[in-house]
Amino acid sequence: MTAAPLSLRKRAGYFLSNLLFAGLIRLALLLPYRWRVPLMGWITARILAPLAGWQARVRANLAHVLPDLPEAQVQEICRAVPDNAGRTLIEIYSGAPFKARAVQAPISGPGLAALEAARQEGRPVILVTGHFGNYDAVRANLIARGHNMGALYRPMSNPYFNRHYVRAITAIGAPMFAQGNRGMMQMVKHLRSGGVVGILTDLNNGAGAALDFFGKPALTSVITAELALKYNAALIPVYAIRQANGLDFEIIAQAPVAPSDATTMTQEINHQLEALVRANPGQWFWIHRRWKGASPQDETS
Repeated sequence: MTAAPLSLRKRAGYFLSNLLFAGLIRLALLLPYRWRVPLMGWITARILAPLAGWQARVRANLAHVLPDLPEAQVQEICRAVPDNAGRTLIEIYSGAPFKARAVQAPISGPGLAALEAARQEGRPVILVTGHFGNYDAVRANLIARGHNMGALYRPMSNPYFNRHYVRAITAIGAPMFAQGNRGMMQMVKHLRSGGVVGILTDLNNGAGAALDFFGKPALTSVITAELALKYNAALIPVYAIRQANGLDFEIIAQAPVAPSDATTMTQEINHQLEALVRANPGQWFWIHRRWKGASPQDETS
C-alpha cells in the first residue's frame, strides 16, 4: 500500500525540523565523543524536550501508571528520559566511537548461554528488546562477537530525517529490515537461515492485544512471539543498561521465554521489561503513547 503524499505544509515542517536536528547532530559530531554525548543529552533534556512537550507526556504517563510517585522523582525522570534519548541519538550517529564502547560492554544473564547454544545448533534467534538504554549497543556488541544479526526498524515519519537515520543505523551493522511487507519477507528469510534478529516490541500497536504493562492494559503486538513459535526461534529478551558515567553499558540477556502461546509469551516479555524499567525508570522512553487506545479512559496516555 502506497503512503498518501505529504501536504506542502507538512513537508515544509518536516524539512525545517530535519534542518534543526541534522544541524545539531553535525555540530555535536565536531566535539570529542566524551563531550558530545552528555552535551546532546543536556540539549535534548533542557531545550528540545520542553519545546516538544515531551516532559508533559512523561508526566501524563507516570500519572497514569505510577500515580503515587513522589514529585521529586517525577521531576528527575522528566529530565533523565530526554537526556537518555539525546545521548542515544548522537551515539547512533557517532559510528566507530560508539561501537567501541558497545563492544566493550559486559554481557551477563542466562540468555547469553542460550544465544551461543543456538549459534552452535544453527537455530534462529529473536532478540526482543525495547526503547531502553541504547538498544543499538546490543546489536553492535553481538555483531562484533560474530553473530549474524539483523534488526527490524520502523522508518521515521519524517522522510528527510529518515534518509540519514537509516544510513546511521545501517553503519552500526547490517542487515536492517524496514517494517512492512518487503522487510518482513527479508527478515523471515534471515531467520530461516539461522540468523539473529533484534525487534523492539514496546510501542503501542493498534492491532495488538491489550496486555498488562504497569498494571494497565497496553496494546502490544504478539507477532514477535508468533514468529518465534513458527520458526522454532529462541526468544531472548536483551537490554543495554546505561551506566552511571552516561557513556558505557551493561548488557543483560535474560532467560529465553518458554514456548507456549504468543499471548502468554508476550505478556512475560512485558513483565520483564516492566521490572527493568522500575529499577531504571529514567532509561525507558516514557515519551511514547504506550497506553493509548487500550481502554476508553486511556485515550490520552
